[in-house]
Amino acid sequence: MQLIDGKATAAAIKAEIAEEVKGIMANGGKQPHLAAVLVGHDGGSETYVKNKVLACEACGFKSTLIRYEDNITEEELLKCVDRLNKDADVDGFIVQLPLPKHIDEQKVIEAIDYRKDVDGFHPVNVGRMAIGLPCFISATPLGIITLLKRYNVQTSGKKCVVLGRSNIVGKPMAQLMMQKQYGDATVTVCHSHSENLKEECRNADIIIAAIGRPDFVTADMVKPGAVIIDVGTTRVPDATRKSGFRLNGDVKFDEVAPKCSFITPVPGGVGPMTICSLMKNTLAAGKKEYYK
Repeated sequence: MQLIDGKATAAAIKAEIAEEVKGIMANGGKQPHLAAVLVGHDGGSETYVKNKVLACEACGFKSTLIRYEDNITEEELLKCVDRLNKDADVDGFIVQLPLPKHIDEQKVIEAIDYRKDVDGFHPVNVGRMAIGLPCFISATPLGIITLLKRYNVQTSGKKCVVLGRSNIVGKPMAQLMMQKQYGDATVTVCHSHSENLKEECRNADIIIAAIGRPDFVTADMVKPGAVIIDVGTTRVPDATRKSGFRLNGDVKFDEVAPKCSFITPVPGGVGPMTICSLMKNTLAAGKKEYYK
């Protein structure tokens, strides 16, 4: 069993990006600039945005954090998006999800200029990704594809089960895994209402678990030698931790790991790669790689 170390891989990629940024600036180019909009004080979002700011520093990017209380109106937030769309210095920006209930998330996503949508959530980017055109790919699926490539995991022709059908992970992950240029695999998408779920998983060479249920994937669902990618990050209470909680994956790691050829841990697997992919997208935005 080999552990897929997302933390080390992300650190290596950020160092590569930093070198490239140095070269761009040495040749008189513009420093890439990522802005993040954070509404309210959701614990997970706070941590995530803080890590994005640190990643920008590591990559040599300029970063801006715009904060609002959770009573901001939808209209005010859309005005902020409009300002960022028009700001020539900002190459890419994200509006951190989830947003408060009174704000229509889809409306906000669609208001973002797709050429600055480094989260890859705008319908233009989602559509281009689905048909294999150059675009910003949403960060978690891009991070997973990058990990599989860096660890030389064979995906072509393999049977891959994606657990979960969210717009952020499940659906784009399935699209990428079936595309020739990325996974070239045979893909089955399962979810909480799928029949014969265990059987589907037992037949899989690769399982990508993004179902949002701690310890959902157990040893009896995994065939020997399978590759397991765990996207789950549920906060579960843990009195032994200073924070009072720990992050738990969708995979029952201790019992599943011995059966695998490769597995990602939680934390330290997919998580760091998500932020690293956002940095890759920001660099591409700065270089106008996909959209002029």
